[in-house]
Amino acid sequence: MVDQKIKSFYSNEELITHIKSGLPTLFHSSQTSTVIPFENIKGLLNPQTILGNLSTIEGHLEFTSNNDLFVSGFVTWKEAKDFCRSHGREIMTSPTEELAGVLAGIATSCTGERSFGFKNLRSQIVELHYLDYKGNENKLSADKKLLLPFDLTNYHNDFAPYLNFKNAPYPRLLVETDLMTGTEGQLGIITSAVLKTILYEEETYLFILLPKWEENFEPHLEIFHAVQAFRNEIRACEFIDSNSLSYLPAEKNPGKNQDIVFLEVRKSNFDTVHENLLAKLKLTNEENIFEMASGKCRDLRVSVPRAIFEVNSRMGVSKKGTDVQVSALKFRDLLTFYRSYTNRGVDYNLFGHFGDAHLHFNFMPTPDKNDFCNHELERLYNKVFEWHGSPFAEHGIGLLKKKFIAPFFTEHQKVVFRALKKEFDPRGQFFPEGFMS
Repeated sequence: MVDQKIKSFYSNEELITHIKSGLPTLFHSSQTSTVIPFENIKGLLNPQTILGNLSTIEGHLEFTSNNDLFVSGFVTWKEAKDFCRSHGREIMTSPTEELAGVLAGIATSCTGERSFGFKNLRSQIVELHYLDYKGNENKLSADKKLLLPFDLTNYHNDFAPYLNFKNAPYPRLLVETDLMTGTEGQLGIITSAVLKTILYEEETYLFILLPKWEENFEPHLEIFHAVQAFRNEIRACEFIDSNSLSYLPAEKNPGKNQDIVFLEVRKSNFDTVHENLLAKLKLTNEENIFEMASGKCRDLRVSVPRAIFEVNSRMGVSKKGTDVQVSALKFRDLLTFYRSYTNRGVDYNLFGHFGDAHLHFNFMPTPDKNDFCNHELERLYNKVFEWHGSPFAEHGIGLLKKKFIAPFFTEHQKVVFRALKKEFDPRGQFFPEGFMS
């Protein structure tokens, strides 16, 4: 990052002064993004673009009178979760990387594990405050329709097939809070948010050992279809394949050369899930089902992506991973396509949000295989386009995925993006290299 100027902000007042200067800036917080390679960003940004660090702004948490959670400044998802639980409440979003910032997560519309039971992050936002290009603070409410000085009819018609997905290839733009949710800081900077919470209930985790998906994914698909009727009882339905688990120390690996699907279940729903779902599986024996303590499970699910990131870092390559979600009808097709990647001479792994048909396939290439992997990912996104799936359902577009998103933008989206930037970023200062530019 030697060619990029870095500026840290310690208060909203400093941030306002900087915004008024009009200097082009990519604002960030924890640098945990999987779509912006902060460790190797040279050449991806204009040298004039400043990296604006928001993690130095003091965070604050409190409950509103409605038991919603107010978040301002830099607060991690772990801090938000711990704060809620200390008050007998809990948030409904659970990103795998708990050290990421909450407000940055809203900007990218991060939606991970618990969306199976609680839907996406977008549906949990009550209100937002953001700074516009003049440095003024504005309030956005989720219960108010987004009114803009240009027509969104064609944009909304194009969005309709994605309504049941975690995220579409472009922001929803139906209610006011959509203006900042998933727009990746290209229209202003979120300074605070209010999120819904629920009463805390003790959970447990049920692990299911399965054969390797490359060899036989029929037991996997049986589980996928079975869990769909249990979204009120199951909060998360996650998958980690044997390749992903192999990066862990032996004592942390519960798979032993097998895949696993695990379910986060309310303790009060344990008997219902066991008797009406797990006991009725025909392709999985009950001896391959076991319970795991919540702390041990959280450690496992955080350790896997971190271990994969470390391996890529040692090889000096950026992550070559997918963030694809498809409909239930196309999930078999997605698994079959991923299976075609397993004989290409490149190490790989597969994990993610199984119950939502949303899996992350990761190539682990040596540097000489970078171009090959990019070509293969392009083939995948062409298929996702054919399947009417969402190419980037969780982590945003950032810089790494801009080249893959182009086919998903028609002139309808481009017209709206240009109008949004003209209205909310007339000087082109907010993340000028983002997908709206």
